[in-house]
Amino acid sequence: MNCERCLDPITDGESYSHRGKILCEDCYIGALQPPKSCDVTAVHSAKTHRQLSGESGTDGLTELQCNIYDRIKEIGKLTRPELMASFNLKEWELDKEIAILRHCELIKARKMGEQIYIVPYELE
Repeated sequence: MNCERCLDPITDGESYSHRGKILCEDCYIGALQPPKSCDVTAVHSAKTHRQLSGESGTDGLTELQCNIYDRIKEIGKLTRPELMASFNLKEWELDKEIAILRHCELIKARKMGEQIYIVPYELE
């Protein structure tokens, strides 16, 4: 059996039902407690952990997170649909990556006109 969200295989006895879908444990937790990019406690925790670990910039991030951050820095601003298309991500996958990059204060959202863009954190 495969998870209906991420499509990874699920071993017997390790599946969870949520809103009519069979999910793996990670997707089940994500469905119950989706990542929040605007979470003051998570930002403080991430900053403190990174400082204590001697990490800065993209240190400690996954390859995908680094690639997303590099693309945003290169272009300057991207919409969520543009990021999903660029990296072939589903909305929930992008939400998770954006939350982590936001907690590390590498990116932020900015409304320009009627559009919301993801921009580098240092952009004013």
